[in-house]
Amino acid sequence: MTELWNWRIDQVRPVEVYPALAEALGRVVMPLAIADPARLPAYAVVCDVWQAPGEFATIVDCYGVPDQLSEHASIAALARLLDRNCLLRDDTLDAGRHLLVSPDGTIRPVHFDVRETDDGEELRNQRLCTEADPGCRGWSQCHRSRWAPDTVAPALAAA
Repeated sequence: MTELWNWRIDQVRPVEVYPALAEALGRVVMPLAIADPARLPAYAVVCDVWQAPGEFATIVDCYGVPDQLSEHASIAALARLLDRNCLLRDDTLDAGRHLLVSPDGTIRPVHFDVRETDDGEELRNQRLCTEADPGCRGWSQCHRSRWAPDTVAPALAAA
């Protein structure tokens, strides 16, 4: 188990995330605050969920995710169960570019303005990554991604 996943969820309380995450992953989910490494079941995933400022303020970190689980399919299942949009980092080094996963399983690249605060990274001003945006055209980092501007894909196809 070597995977680390970092996601954001739009407008959901952290207490709602743990049971939905357990169902989405098909695993026992242990909150980081109470996880005892000596007593962890082999099939458990350790997660930390907290609030940050800005849009998509609920942050989820999953530690020790089994390699056989698909991140895209898992976050799509979580978005469906919570009926909320979710975000994960894309494959560029652009801190403001993420993949938006909707409750229907659609995945598309989006951009945010990012500001560092005392309470963590704040995302603001969500906009689609599209050829219509001058910042996404030509030789931008967006074109180096598997998720080029205007990409729209179902989660299962993205896995």
